[in-house]
Amino acid sequence: MPTKKRNYLIDMDGVLVHGKNPVPGAPEFIQRLKNRKCKFLILTNNSIYTPGDLSHRLKTNGLEIEEDQIFTSGLATALFLDKQRPRGTAYVIGESGLTTLLHNIGYIISDSAPDYVVVGETHQYNFEQVKKAVRLILGGARFILTNPDPSSPGESGIVPGAGALAALIEKASGAAPFIIGKPNPLMMRSALNFLDVHSEDTTMIGDRMETDIAAGVMSGLETILVLSGVMREEDILRFPYHPTHVYPSVAEIEP
Repeated sequence: MPTKKRNYLIDMDGVLVHGKNPVPGAPEFIQRLKNRKCKFLILTNNSIYTPGDLSHRLKTNGLEIEEDQIFTSGLATALFLDKQRPRGTAYVIGESGLTTLLHNIGYIISDSAPDYVVVGETHQYNFEQVKKAVRLILGGARFILTNPDPSSPGESGIVPGAGALAALIEKASGAAPFIIGKPNPLMMRSALNFLDVHSEDTTMIGDRMETDIAAGVMSGLETILVLSGVMREEDILRFPYHPTHVYPSVAEIEP
C-alpha cells in the first residue's frame, strides 16, 4: 500500500543549487515530486529576486520550477504588511525582489514619514540609506527585516546579508526589527497557508540547522537536513534540536 503523500518546503541555496549550478540529482528530485503529485514550495530567505526571476534562473539550470512554486522572504514580507496595514507606505533598503512585491500590494515607497522601514539584501550598501533608515525609525517608523541572515553566498564568495545591515541600524536606532524570514515561524505559516497544507503533513528540507531546521522544528514540521550545503553531520551535535532525517543530498530522498 503506497504511503501517504507529503508536502514539502524546500530551501534553495545549498539544497537545489550551488550558485548557478544545480546540486547533482536535484532536477531528478523535483521530477519525482511532480510524478507523485506532491505539493511543494521552494522557500528562500533571499529577497533580492522576485519569484519570477528565480523561476527563470532555476529553469536555465535544468530545474523546472514555476513562479507560483517559489516563496521568498520578500513575498512573505509583502503578505504580512498587506494584512497589518493595507496600502501603506514604506522606506525600503532592498532590490526589486522586495520593491516589486510591495508595489504589487499597493504600497507606496516613500521616505516621507513612512509607516515602515523595510530592510532586505541589497547589491549596494549605501551609508546615506542607513542614516535615513535610522532617523525614520527614531521618528516613529516601524522596523521590518525580511530575514536575519548575517551573510549569504554570492557569485564570488560570501557577502553581507540583510541581518548584518539590520544590526547596524538596530544599534544606531535602539530599535529591534520584526523579522519575517526563517527561522521565524511566521514565514513557515505563511508558506503553509500559501500552499494550503497542514504542518503535520509537511516536511522542511534545508541545509542550515540554525534557519531551515530550526524553522521546521518550531513550526511542528518533519525536517530533513541535507549535507550538500554548509553543514557537516558532526555539526548537528552542537544544536539543542535535531533534524528528523539526515541525507547527503536531495538526490537520496524518495518522496
